[in-house]
Amino acid sequence: MPPTTAMKPSRTALSRRLPRFILACFCLLCLLCLATVSQARVYLDITSPELRKVSVAVPYFVEKTKPSETMASGRQMAGLMARGLTFHGFINVINPSLYGGRSDADWAGLGADFAVIGQFDTDFTGVSIELKLIDVHQGQMIFGRRYRGPWAKHDQIVLKFCDDIIEQLTGERGVSLTRIAFISNRSGHKEVYLGDALGTNIIQVTRHGYLTVSPRFSPDGNFLAYTSYHHGNPDLYVTDLRILKTTRPISRRRGLNMAPAWAPDGRSMAVTLSKDGNPDLYLMDNRGEILERLTHGEGVNVSPSWSPDGKKLAFVSDRVGNHPQLFIMDMQTKAVQRLTMSGSENTTPAWSPKGDWIAYTARNGSTHNIFLIKPTGGTPIQLTQFWGDYESPSWSPDGRQLVFSRKRQGRSQLCVMFKNGSGLRVLYEGEPGSQTSPQWSPRMDVQ
Repeated sequence: MPPTTAMKPSRTALSRRLPRFILACFCLLCLLCLATVSQARVYLDITSPELRKVSVAVPYFVEKTKPSETMASGRQMAGLMARGLTFHGFINVINPSLYGGRSDADWAGLGADFAVIGQFDTDFTGVSIELKLIDVHQGQMIFGRRYRGPWAKHDQIVLKFCDDIIEQLTGERGVSLTRIAFISNRSGHKEVYLGDALGTNIIQVTRHGYLTVSPRFSPDGNFLAYTSYHHGNPDLYVTDLRILKTTRPISRRRGLNMAPAWAPDGRSMAVTLSKDGNPDLYLMDNRGEILERLTHGEGVNVSPSWSPDGKKLAFVSDRVGNHPQLFIMDMQTKAVQRLTMSGSENTTPAWSPKGDWIAYTARNGSTHNIFLIKPTGGTPIQLTQFWGDYESPSWSPDGRQLVFSRKRQGRSQLCVMFKNGSGLRVLYEGEPGSQTSPQWSPRMDVQ
C-alpha cells in the first residue's frame, strides 16, 4: 500500500490578506494553542478510575459516488473503527442509530467530543479511503489521511487510522493492529493459533498433531518461536509468520528445549535446556548455537522474560525451596536476586514494555491470580479478584493492558484487562475448545 497523504485545512482568504508579520504572529499564537491542547491530551491517564470517557461519533462511511446511499461496506468499516476505538477502554462510541449514521449530524447536540468522518471509493485497482478526525468543540479537523490500496487491506487501513487517533489523544499509538498468539485444543491437539487483538480473524499456525507450548514473538513480530513434542521430544521451532508454511528447528537437543524468549535486539533468545540433566537457562543465537550458559544447576530454571533494555532477565526458579519464585539476573554481572518473597507458587513473569512492572501468576490459597510487582521488589498488587484461575499474563505493546487465560469449570478462555485490574472482558468468545498461553505481539506496520 502506498504511503498515506496528510490532509491539511486550506487557509482562509482573510489570512492571505494579512501583512506577513501579522500573519506570522497569528500562526505562532495558533501553534501555541495547539501545543497546549496536544500536551493536555498526551498526559491523559486512561487508566484513572476518575477519567470521563471521551465520546466519539463514528457515522457510516460514505461512498463518494453514492453519497445519499448507505452501503453495507460503509457500515462495516465504521463498525470496525468503533470497535477499535472502544477496545482501548477510554472511548465511548455513540450509537449510530441515535442519528441514523449520518455524517452531517449535530455532534455537539449528541454530546460528542470528536467525530470520525470517512469516505471511500472503489474501482478495479482497489480502494481509496479518506478519513478525518474532527474536534467537535473547536469545530475543526485535527488531522486527516488519504489511503490507497487493495480492497483486501481496507480493514487494516481503518485500524491504522484508529491507532493514529489513539496517538492524537494519548501521545502513544494504539494497538488495534496487534495480534495475539495462543494455544488452543480446538483440533483435538494443542496447537498454536493467531488472532487479532479485537478477537477475530483466527488462523492456525501449527499443524503438528501433538502438544505445542510457549509461543513467543520476535521483537519485529515477523517470527514465532514455540516448543513442539511432535518428534517425541520437546524441541524448539521458529515459524515465519509472513509465510506461515516456513518452519525451521532451532534446538533439538536431548531433553527440554523450552520457553524461548527473544532478546529485545532480536539477535538471541533465552531458553531452558536440560541437555546436561538440570533444566537451566542458556543464551543462544537465532540459529540455535549456544552463546552462554546463564544458570548452573541451582534448581529448575524456566520462563525467562527480558527487561525492555535487555539488561536484566526475570525468570522462575525453585532454588530456595520446593516452591517456584521469581528472580532477576543482571545480564552483565550474572548476579541473581530474588524478587518475590510471598506466595506458594509464583510463575510466568512478563516484563512490561516500559520496564516499570512485572506481571506474573501467583497461587494464593486454592486458586491462581494475576499480580504486579515492581522490578525492584516490594508488595505485590493483585489484579484479578473473581472466581476462576488466572494465568500467563502478557502485556500489550503500549503497556496499558494485559492478556491472560482464565479457567472456569474446566475450560480456559483468553481475557484482557487494563493494568489497574479494570475492564476485564473475554476475547474470542465463540471460539471452541480451550485457549491458553497468550502472547501479545509488538505493533505491526501496514504494508
